[in-house]
Order: sequence, then C-alpha cells, then structure tokens
Amino acid sequence: MTRFLFVHGDREYLRAPGDRLETDLGVLEVPGDVAHGDRLETHLGEPFEVRRLRGPDLFNHLERTGAPMMPRDVGLVVGLCGLESGDRVLDAGTGTGVLAAYLGRIGADVTTYERDPEFAAVARENMGTAGVADRVEVREGDLTGALDDLVADRADGPDGGFDVCTLDTADAPTVAGRAPDLLVDGGYLAAYCPFVEQARDVERSAREAGLSAVGTRETIQREMDFDDRGSRPSTAGVGHTGYLITGRNV
Repeated sequence: MTRFLFVHGDREYLRAPGDRLETDLGVLEVPGDVAHGDRLETHLGEPFEVRRLRGPDLFNHLERTGAPMMPRDVGLVVGLCGLESGDRVLDAGTGTGVLAAYLGRIGADVTTYERDPEFAAVARENMGTAGVADRVEVREGDLTGALDDLVADRADGPDGGFDVCTLDTADAPTVAGRAPDLLVDGGYLAAYCPFVEQARDVERSAREAGLSAVGTRETIQREMDFDDRGSRPSTAGVGHTGYLITGRNV
C-alpha cells in the first residue's frame, strides 16, 4: 500500500491512507483519498503537510534490520555503474533493502538475496512501502548457492545476464570470481565492504576473473561547519562508511 510522510516542523510520520495518526499534536484520521501535497489538520488544529517518499526518506523511515547503505554510497553505485531504467540487477545482502529500493525506484528490475528469513520478510515489506514490490524480488537464501542456476539461466534465457551485480556480503570475493558468468558484456560489478581486508580480497578475485577497470575507493565525506569564528570540517557525524570495489565485464 502506498504510504506518505506527514510532516509538521521537524517531525515526520509514515502513514497509509485510512491510518490513524496520534501524537501530542492531536489525532489525525488519514483519508482514503489522501494525496501528495495535501495539508491536513489534527483535531487540535495542528497542520501536517503530506509528502511522497523520496530516496533519503527511505533511508530514514524503512524498517531497519541492520545498518543500511547510506544515500551517498548508493549514489556512488548508481553513478559508477551507470545504472538506468530497464537494467537487470543482481543484488546480495539485502538487509533493510535501501539499495534495492533505490534501484527499483530508478526503474531497474532487481533480484536480491537475503540469508536471514526475518530480514527477508522485513525487506519485502519495505519494498511495498517504497512502492517497488513489482520491480524488486526478495529471495530468501544464499546467493553463492544459486550461482550455478543463475549462470545457466544466463546461457539459456533470452535476457543474457545481469547489467549490474551489487554485493554487500562477507562472501563477495566468491561471487566476484563468477561475475563474468553473471554479467552481460559491458556489465558492472559493485561490491561494498566494511573492512579493507575484504575489499582487497574482492579486488583480487575480480581481477583474477578477468574484469577490467577494477578499482577500490574509500567512501568518505565530510560536512562543513560555518560560524562567526570561521569555517572547518565538522567533527561530528560519520565520515568513513566503507570501501566500494567496482569492475567491468569487458
């Protein structure tokens, strides 16, 4: 079911048509025909603006089963792999599903694998919240156990493989070694790793498999603080998030 953000100042609540919103600002019965751009009031007269979900809202409001990929890292994956509408994406390590949801909203068709049954169930619900349940298929299981079948499907099927393979799993080096069998000619591998040792193993595996333009980037970003004393990078917040390894099947 489509859900909307109900915003009052710095407060945001995720609700669907027909839901009831109860806060210290009053009670709001969400009408069945609610739409993006509406302005509704609680029984105490407090106004709420209705907004549709956008990418950063998915990061903030999807139900979490772990640390999701941050929007800035999703942007790197999209930009470095040239992801576009109509692409077929193979993903592993669904987790909360932020990356899969972003890609589905771009217009990609995503097949994503999640080992934990409870995480997979939450991810399916999150795809519904994100409005991409028709584009993102959450499969419960280990991608490494499905590799042979996926490679066979590529050889026998009309689609001829995946345009992009995205990985956020401990066994990413194993999958990277099979990337040429999974990807279309010119397709991309993108693996997100929390530790540099794993990143090194993924890069080595990708190179040995014959991928081209293989490289590793640290994903790091600093916000700026501006005040009357001067300007400098912020000492708060998350700077480093992980390592992104990319390569191309050429």
